[in-house]
Amino acid sequence: MQYITKQLPKDHNLFLFGDDHEGSRLRYDEGWRELVDMMHSSYKSCSNNYGLHHGDFAEFIQTDDKRYSFEVTQGNPQAQMEAAEVNIRPIASKLVCMLDSNHPRTLHRFGDLSAMLCKALNVPYGTYSCRMSYVDKEGKLMYKHYATHGRKGINSSADDPLRQRANMKLSLKRHLKAKAGDCVVMSKAHTHKLLVCEPEPELYLTDTDGVLHQHYTKPDQTAQYIPHHQRYYINTGSFLKLYPETGGYSGYGELAEYDPHELGFVILVVRDGIIQSADKIVI
Repeated sequence: MQYITKQLPKDHNLFLFGDDHEGSRLRYDEGWRELVDMMHSSYKSCSNNYGLHHGDFAEFIQTDDKRYSFEVTQGNPQAQMEAAEVNIRPIASKLVCMLDSNHPRTLHRFGDLSAMLCKALNVPYGTYSCRMSYVDKEGKLMYKHYATHGRKGINSSADDPLRQRANMKLSLKRHLKAKAGDCVVMSKAHTHKLLVCEPEPELYLTDTDGVLHQHYTKPDQTAQYIPHHQRYYINTGSFLKLYPETGGYSGYGELAEYDPHELGFVILVVRDGIIQSADKIVI
């Protein structure tokens, strides 16, 4: 766990992403370039773009790993590290931090590869999980953010797609809600799912001198405890394709009989210090 305070403009976009898996032939390079281009462009009339990399920046699968395939894995770990540094450097100055993750940790005998990459890129290292406090230029807290690479999977065996999506979103919330009570944003990676659960407004009534008024609940971003149904829960997607476009080989996702998933990332839109939305970007 790491605790990081970061000063940001009151108007900003926070890109939440990860699982780009450099070293796999199934990596969607064009999608990564789209992320980089968007982080250097204006989004919803704002160019103050920042990002949090949720880990698994490289494949790091060795020949004795059951997921290894000589057809899919490209380059040795050193080559993958060097390529990942090239990939991330164009956005390194915009990253509030980068997290550790399960793929780099398989090579722990060679050291903390995630920390090494962060040092090379001059990016704050968030360890496996971090708590971010985003403050304005006066040092006033705007909101807090709990981010982790994650370990648990998210799946649903429901037949109806509506119930399937609802089940997966509820699983995401169960994984994260108890981890922090004062973080209005809670995000994880690892599952390669692209999921967003925004606060669900609830109607309530008040009266003034016998006259009823209707209101809707909304998050108090700086409260000591934020009710779990008033937070933003985000599963950050990935840049790893399930199937090769031209065929001829199979990745471990195909061999494990995984279902197709949306590739992409999420943009947290903040204006005047208030979170407006968490936009799912499908690439």
